[in-house]
Amino acid sequence: MTLPEIDFTRIQNIILSAVTDIGLKIIAALLIWFIGRALIQFTIKLVRAWMEKRVLDPTLENYVVAAIAVTLNILLIIGILGNFGLQTTSFAALFATLGITIGAAWAGLLANLAAGIFLIVLRPFKVGDFVIAGGINGNITQIGLFSTTITTSDNVATLVGNNKIFGDTIQNFSSNSYRRLNLRVQLTSGVDYQAAIALLREKVAAIPGVLSNPAVVIDIGDLNLVGPVLVVRPCCSAFDYTPVHFATNKVILETLETAGFAPKMTGQNLLINQ
Repeated sequence: MTLPEIDFTRIQNIILSAVTDIGLKIIAALLIWFIGRALIQFTIKLVRAWMEKRVLDPTLENYVVAAIAVTLNILLIIGILGNFGLQTTSFAALFATLGITIGAAWAGLLANLAAGIFLIVLRPFKVGDFVIAGGINGNITQIGLFSTTITTSDNVATLVGNNKIFGDTIQNFSSNSYRRLNLRVQLTSGVDYQAAIALLREKVAAIPGVLSNPAVVIDIGDLNLVGPVLVVRPCCSAFDYTPVHFATNKVILETLETAGFAPKMTGQNLLINQ
């Protein structure tokens, strides 16, 4: 029995044709990837420039740019896979199915995404606001798709899941036009409290950053065995709160000690329950 002759030339041509076809597809995929990425970056720059020109909120700007970038990158990947002969419609269906499966497994991640959308729509805060959210207090530096970055007063960037923020109490100290300090000051029994109130009102009102409207409120808030306890309530802008708070404590201490209205043990119990 005679074995058929093997046509090595034909096999070589088939292999060469297949390798050439695959090589061309890989080269085309790389070209599509680099050109597509360049176009995506160009598009994002155009969108960001357009929003900056319209002076839109930075929170909304970052959110829109992130959504566009994710969508365009997904389309780019689908296009590259289509270049290799995969049916994009089938891939889209597969991607949707995988999305549902992953969504069921990562319910928390999707919850953070949904909460992020609500945070953008309802806008309880914006970038730059000082808040207490998700148990963290600090300035909002970024609102992302899944988490929000809060920079605390000791300059620590803290990422909090959007779902935790949206499901918890949010205090925004920057939303109103001013904030009010609420300090309590101990006086010595038998002092002229009316003179102390008048003197403090004058000195506190002169502190840089303290607003004249609403006016400074100083009155007797409580009585104890040492003497009357004054409440000192100046108002200032949200951005001036910390320096005004420190300056008010200093002015109260210096003013009462100089006038002789403070108790003898002044370093410990002059300013109480702040």
